[in-house]
Amino acid sequence: MDEFPAPDVPVESVDPAALRDRIESRESVYLLDVRAEDEFDEWRVQGESVESVNVPYFEFLAGGVEDDRLAVLPDDRRVTVLCAKGGASEYVAGLLAERGYDVDHLEDGMRGWARLYDYNEIDAGVDATVAQYQRPSSGCLAYLVVDDGEAAAFDPLRAFAAEYVQDARLLGADLEYAVDTHVHADHVSGVRALARDEGAQAVLPAAATDRGVDYDIDYETVEHGDQLVVGDTTIDVIYTPGHTSGMTTFRVGDLLLTGDGLFTESVARPDLEGGDAGAPEAAAQLYDSLTERVLPLHDDVRVAPAHFSAGAVPAADGTYTARLGDIGASMDALSMDRSDFVDFVLSDMPPRPGHYEAIIETNLGHRSPDDQRAFELELGPNNCAASRDALTGD
Repeated sequence: MDEFPAPDVPVESVDPAALRDRIESRESVYLLDVRAEDEFDEWRVQGESVESVNVPYFEFLAGGVEDDRLAVLPDDRRVTVLCAKGGASEYVAGLLAERGYDVDHLEDGMRGWARLYDYNEIDAGVDATVAQYQRPSSGCLAYLVVDDGEAAAFDPLRAFAAEYVQDARLLGADLEYAVDTHVHADHVSGVRALARDEGAQAVLPAAATDRGVDYDIDYETVEHGDQLVVGDTTIDVIYTPGHTSGMTTFRVGDLLLTGDGLFTESVARPDLEGGDAGAPEAAAQLYDSLTERVLPLHDDVRVAPAHFSAGAVPAADGTYTARLGDIGASMDALSMDRSDFVDFVLSDMPPRPGHYEAIIETNLGHRSPDDQRAFELELGPNNCAASRDALTGD
């Protein structure tokens, strides 16, 4: 439903940022998610201090508020109701308020949650300012490197293109480059928008263009051993295929922007480009990339991936980064031989990201959805890691 009856009593709302702050401070949070069961199972608000229960809103519409529906709810703490857009949650919260519950609802629902975007700076061991952008709803991470009046955005999201430009200007820089580490399957890239609207130079891995990139703007390509220069900072290009044929890592000082090749808690899934048939070869290629070009680097190099999962633990500075030495020691897959690694990666892959084929086509330039449709395509979990346990935190 798009329209719901107005509550008969006032209902408080909580904006997504305030809910996020409560979760990050480990305040006990109880959520009543009134979306359909399949939507709840696929994608929901999570956190160490979050307890969440699913009762679809139509059950309340069908029978009002019955005692058996209320039995799942606590009567000694606040209940936050949430839905997809905010209408159903306000209606259900009103019913609960009439029954005396301490209740509020999430403003704009999961769509509002998906618009959260946080900025955190990272010490990369260079004079440049390096920032990590975090999207809690999907675990997407992007980066901004700023030095001496120039800036580069890595793995930018179209939905937040204005954020990178604004932050670069606040740091006294113009956006010179918009770079993708690979052709993404979980979110709509902001590279073309930043190139078209802000004059940034679009940059793609050379191998990624072999998939049939058809952009309406000019772009440059980079290969293994190339360098990008941002102000006085040199960024090394390291070709690390496996997740995709074009997957490329960028090294900024002591920081490795690994894209979807290596996460802090898992490794990439290899099936989003070549499907099930191509996954074994891609997994073997991923093993070679990690063992030959990533793991031999110094243990103190910090890995900064393009995603984090519900099972990821932020570093002391609040960023989703980790020492390469710690990752190598804690992730069993990285000490396996090639055959065992391939078997492991293929044995435990989660469902593919929703709309991933349409998102890939968009990021190749074969489709041109408007801003609203592009935002809708990427709602949901990222599902780019190989391990379902790592993805869900189970």
